[in-house]
Amino acid sequence: MNPAARPGIYVLWLRCTTEGERPIGRLGTLVLQPGYYAYVGSAFGPGGLGARIRRHLRKSKPLHWHIDHLRRVTDIEAIWYAHGSRSLEHRWAARLSRLPGARIPLPGFGSSDCRCATHLFHFEKMPQPFGEAVLRHLGLE
Repeated sequence: MNPAARPGIYVLWLRCTTEGERPIGRLGTLVLQPGYYAYVGSAFGPGGLGARIRRHLRKSKPLHWHIDHLRRVTDIEAIWYAHGSRSLEHRWAARLSRLPGARIPLPGFGSSDCRCATHLFHFEKMPQPFGEAVLRHLGLE
């Protein structure tokens, strides 16, 4: 199987350089702050991680998910991912919430189909992606 077509979970690290407000569908309004947004998602459908990430890389697309609205005004800085058939996105979201500097910019973002408070976090500075603390928090070491 093509590695890109395998299922898994991911974190999009989005860089925001503007302030303002961004409507997020029926969820409400996201107050944009400069810094980094971390969005946790999963890709268990056709095409796996590759298909989902390719969609996120496109800025121009139909607005279907909460993240589509935010992608219009942010740039992808990094993508962390892990292949697997188990959904660990809720665990990753919980662990990201405990990283130093994490804040919830809009409750319910990306988590309307689960009991998580959110799948979107804001950081003034991006945590080091390969630092031991971050890997330990996400269960990647």
